Amino acid sequence: MSHAASAPPSGPVPFARENSLKLLKDMLRIRRMEEKCAELYGAAKIRGFLHLYIGEEAVATGAMHALARGDNVVATYREHGHALLKGVPMERIMAEMFGKKEGCSRGRGGSMHLFDAAARFYGGNAIVGGGLPLAVGFALAAKLRGEERLTACFFGEGAMAEGAFHESVNLAALWKLPVAFFCENNLYAMGTAIERSEAQTDLTVKAASYGIEAFAVDGMDVVACYEGARRARELVMAGGGPVFVEFRTYRFRAHSMFDPELYRDKAEVEEWKKRGPIHTFTARLKEQGHLTEERFLDIDSQVAAEVERAVAFAEAGTWEPVEDLTRDVYAP
Repeated sequence: MSHAASAPPSGPVPFARENSLKLLKDMLRIRRMEEKCAELYGAAKIRGFLHLYIGEEAVATGAMHALARGDNVVATYREHGHALLKGVPMERIMAEMFGKKEGCSRGRGGSMHLFDAAARFYGGNAIVGGGLPLAVGFALAAKLRGEERLTACFFGEGAMAEGAFHESVNLAALWKLPVAFFCENNLYAMGTAIERSEAQTDLTVKAASYGIEAFAVDGMDVVACYEGARRARELVMAGGGPVFVEFRTYRFRAHSMFDPELYRDKAEVEEWKKRGPIHTFTARLKEQGHLTEERFLDIDSQVAAEVERAVAFAEAGTWEPVEDLTRDVYAP
């Protein structure tokens, strides 16, 4: 697979103005929240692991807008944006990052383990491919209960080298389960380029071998991501079994805050930045008269205020008392 960036997304946005602005605002919410997280990590307010989604915002935004409120979502360790747009409040996400008990996982999970059953967001998972079998279980439960509910499972292309991927897709296909497999292919599984780990780099071919619908979309274009996810949901809910979507995207930051990023050329990153989902979508909206610079700055200001409120909430949060150290710890 070529790592060269193609032409930036362009052309009219086929959505109503207010819907388009909601997409833009949600991409900005993810971006600004994560930029603040990187800053706080540098200040040692956030510790442990931190995997940023910067550059990939179109995927979570487009997909989440295409899902129904009652759908289940299972994600990876790069899941902050998915959690936010699934309805986990930014304050609770930030408190979790800080390790405070007001966090969505009581401060015990941190960046990689965001979880909120009320929002039907079932993790955040630090294990590569770990969410795939869980998603199949949620989909089986929905089918057995007769619920009209999709389970969307997000994972990176590196997970497709795991046995859990093949076992999960095979079982979901056999039982025609209502699950959408959303692969966020950012070309580098940690620091390994896809062609160095996958003999077949067209990931839709692998998925299609299980007899399911599989297609790819431009993961840098929020319009394409929305339409791809919506198509997948419609196909699944029609009863045809699982669907696989490859979102071809790119992360602008290193794999994690510990990554020296020696495996890719800086010029490649700069080329991909020209396809950045936020500024290309902004340009398209301005071109068709749906957005002015003044309105953009107003939206960005609203987002900045939300981020500041989230940080203040986390700062004011409390540490879990030492007496709770053994709470929820299994001991035979």
